[in-house]
Amino acid sequence: MNILVTGGLGAVGSVLVPELEKRGHNVFVIDLNTHHHAENYARVDVGEFRQLEKLWTGKGWDRGYLHSPRKFDIVFHLAAEFGRWNGEDYYETMWKTNAVGTKNLLKMQEKEGFKAVYFSTSEVYGDFRDVMVEKVMENTEVKQLNDYALSKWVNEQQVLNSASMYATESVRVRLFNSYGPGEYYSPYRSVICLFAYRALKNIPYIVYKNHSRTSIFITDVVNSLANITNNFIPGEVYNIGGTDYHDIEQISDLILNYLGKDKSLVTFQENEILTTKDKRVDSSKAIEDLNHKVTVNLEEGIAKTIEWMKKVYNL
Repeated sequence: MNILVTGGLGAVGSVLVPELEKRGHNVFVIDLNTHHHAENYARVDVGEFRQLEKLWTGKGWDRGYLHSPRKFDIVFHLAAEFGRWNGEDYYETMWKTNAVGTKNLLKMQEKEGFKAVYFSTSEVYGDFRDVMVEKVMENTEVKQLNDYALSKWVNEQQVLNSASMYATESVRVRLFNSYGPGEYYSPYRSVICLFAYRALKNIPYIVYKNHSRTSIFITDVVNSLANITNNFIPGEVYNIGGTDYHDIEQISDLILNYLGKDKSLVTFQENEILTTKDKRVDSSKAIEDLNHKVTVNLEEGIAKTIEWMKKVYNL
């Protein structure tokens, strides 16, 4: 297939793209990174409709290699601003990229007719206190707890509305705490990335005691995502999650034990405001339709993540 991956240089996209290529697909990547020089790449801000439109029309690319129109069989729409506190500090950028960017891609989908995979998050389930099954969002009124979660739920509604009005064919996926190599540190990244980097650099960090998660290693995530190309079911929504159910302190302990460090870097607090406390995932639909499998356990995945960080940060 001819596949477009938006945000293809990010934490998930940078692992998904080579997996798709390994399976024989022709993959084109767009991102905001200005230093990626490859023939299958263009710098595009999905929040700007005209930039996105150029991929299909070929108009306006006077200084590069994109002169003729392109056609894609399927688009994986990963381009997004990530994280609840990032959504607070940079809310205008987050809403433009996440909500407007998704609307822009939907308008192109309505015109061009390609299939698409849209990425949501476990955060849309808010503080639902039971196992998070996909149908919860259809049968239960859920209050999203932060702007990031709200933007992703808005995106899901936009996708459903487009399907109703224009018969677009899309699949939605809700990722549950993916982690691993390819996720570079910033204060807004996932908890495993934060703890691992700060522990390596001896930077103090906070552990919130009353929060639990179901984490999943990045290669297990992308294998299931790539499988969508073989069994694309329009209208479906999938949880993509792991089986390692744990609290946040357990993550910290695994990282510190692997590095041979004590808990002197850690400050404990009870709760993090406006953040889902408990995430227990049901991925049975993805297991059935996408051959979703968990092959890397939490201890092994954390070790792989730390060793990758040591290399990329020369630690």
